[in-house]
Amino acid sequence: MLSGPPVTATATASPGALLERFQAANGRQRRSLVATLQTRRQELRPLIADHLAGLDATGDDWAAGFLIQMLLEEGDGLRADFLSRYPDGWLATVSACGLDYAPLERALMAQRFEEADRLTSALLRELAGADAVRRGYVYYSEVPPMPSADLDSLDRLWVCYSQGRFGFSVQGTLLASCNGRWELLWPKLGWKDGGLWTRYPGSFQWSIDAPEGHMPLVNQLRGVRLMDALLRHPALQQRIKA
Repeated sequence: MLSGPPVTATATASPGALLERFQAANGRQRRSLVATLQTRRQELRPLIADHLAGLDATGDDWAAGFLIQMLLEEGDGLRADFLSRYPDGWLATVSACGLDYAPLERALMAQRFEEADRLTSALLRELAGADAVRRGYVYYSEVPPMPSADLDSLDRLWVCYSQGRFGFSVQGTLLASCNGRWELLWPKLGWKDGGLWTRYPGSFQWSIDAPEGHMPLVNQLRGVRLMDALLRHPALQQRIKA
C-alpha cells in the first residue's frame, strides 16, 4: 500500500507531482487528496488534458473522471478546448448494438445525475429490445441476452464519473457485503425498502454526496427480479468485487 506523505508535503508539491500522486494512489488515499486538488485547481486545470492523454481510456479509473469534472467546472477556454478534443467524452465505450453512449457520458461528466439516470434507463430498454422500448420498462427475462460489451460500458461510465461511488458493480459489491440480503441492501443504497419508487424522482438524491451505490436506479415496484438479473449478468459479475 502507498504510504501518504505529510499533509504539508502534499499541499506544496508541484502541480505535476500532485497529479501523479493522485493518479497512483488507492481509493482511500485519493479521497483524502480531493480537497487539496480542489484548493489547487487553478494550478492543475491547465495540466489535466495532457495528463489524460497518457491514461488508459478503456478502464474505469475514477481519478480521470474526477479530473475531467474539475476541468469542466469553469466555462473558460480550457473547458472549451477539452470538449473540442473529446466531443463524445474521454472514456472509450463499446456497443454491440450500435448505441450511442456520448449523451450519457456528457451528462455524467457534468454531474447531471438525474439526467444520466434517465438516459441509463432508456439505454437499458433499447438493449432489452423493441418490446421493452414500447412498454417503457424491462422484464427481468430480457436481461440475460443483453450484450456484455454494453453493460460493461454502462457500468464503467458510472464508476468513472462518480469517484467510484455509483454503478451496477458497486451495487453488486454492496449486495455481496449484505450476504445477498436485499432487505439489508436498500438502506445502504438510500432506497429504504425500495418503496421510494412511488415518489420518483423527488425522493432520490441526485448528487455525488448520495449514499454509495445510490445510482443508477433500478425499478423495484415489481420486486427484485430485474435488479437481480442485472447483477447476475456475466458482464457485471466480472466487475463486482468479492
